[in-house]
Amino acid sequence: MDFNLPESALAVQEGVRAIAGKYDQAYWDRCDTEKRWPEEVWQELVEGGWHSLAIPEEYGGAGQGLLELSVALESLAAGGAGGAASFMYLLTPAFGGLTIMRHGTEEQKREFLPKIVSGEIETCFAITEPDAGSNAINITTQARRDGDHFLVGGQKIWISGVERADFLVLVARTIPAAEAKPRTAGFTVFLVDIKDAIAQGTLSYQPIPKLGTNTVASSMVFLDDVRVPAERVLGHVDQGFAVMWDILNPERILAAASGVGFGELVLQVACDYARDRAPFGKPIGANQAVAFPLAKIKAQVELARLMTYKAAWLWDRGRPCGSEANIAKLTAADAAWQAADRAFQTHGGMAYSLEYPVARMFRDARIAKNIPVAEELVLAHIAQHELGLPKSY
Repeated sequence: MDFNLPESALAVQEGVRAIAGKYDQAYWDRCDTEKRWPEEVWQELVEGGWHSLAIPEEYGGAGQGLLELSVALESLAAGGAGGAASFMYLLTPAFGGLTIMRHGTEEQKREFLPKIVSGEIETCFAITEPDAGSNAINITTQARRDGDHFLVGGQKIWISGVERADFLVLVARTIPAAEAKPRTAGFTVFLVDIKDAIAQGTLSYQPIPKLGTNTVASSMVFLDDVRVPAERVLGHVDQGFAVMWDILNPERILAAASGVGFGELVLQVACDYARDRAPFGKPIGANQAVAFPLAKIKAQVELARLMTYKAAWLWDRGRPCGSEANIAKLTAADAAWQAADRAFQTHGGMAYSLEYPVARMFRDARIAKNIPVAEELVLAHIAQHELGLPKSY
């Protein structure tokens, strides 16, 4: 058993940290206030190949794995990006790159992967629906065959990054839920050309006003008989449930990596303030009431890091990792939230001032307890599959 990161991951850690170090908290505050994508950082990641680490070398990538991708995301978050880092590694590197790499045909890989590597193509993911929420089995977006195409109709909600993406990795039903036997049958995953569908008037979207994570928009997406060529199916028709889960597990692992890095960053901000603030003649960090909660959160972050690396290691080896991915996401999200909450308390009244980044961090950290899966559903999964308790939903 070796707990040292491989040389490849250490190089990633160093390279991404160097990029993150060029951008201070004022930069991330501006991106959040202006509700704009951190384009400068994204371009540096693309130019250095830090976004395409897990894409095989034959398509222009680095030929590494989800572990290195997780370390990159963690490093970007810890280096200053915080919650804004998450979608920079989920939208295109994971939803597009990993999914096409694992489930695309050879033709799809040669068409899309080199363009993802070069930055020509960006992607996003659409599964959640207004009336289904976390219950993906109940999605109603339908795709029906029409010759060499499928016609896709329905609504998706909380689709992040659609405003800048070229392709939408979309989950739809090709067999209605009432007719599917078993219930997990009849799902199909499509690559939808967003700009073409908008030009045809069959796809539109409406951004949703949000509390935080404003460096990327999240939208309601409307699909009105969007025409998708049959060769744009990822995996097999009616057999997309396995593809869907192979998207969701890496999503949770990367979300966990984001939580670990975010927690580390927020702890640094809180500790810097606790060392400098001395209203009674000595730093407030000398008081155990301030120091001990921060120390406890440090322990939580380190434990979450271990489980995140384990889950990524398992995924890279093709081994089952559902429970590990869920546990990593659960613990990392809670560690990031506890860190943000404690940083807020450590700053006292100054936490309310927008001159400090803690208000933004507080807003951004909270959502991780709800997405990409609510912690209650994670706990239900652990109770059933790890403890053998009766199914609760």
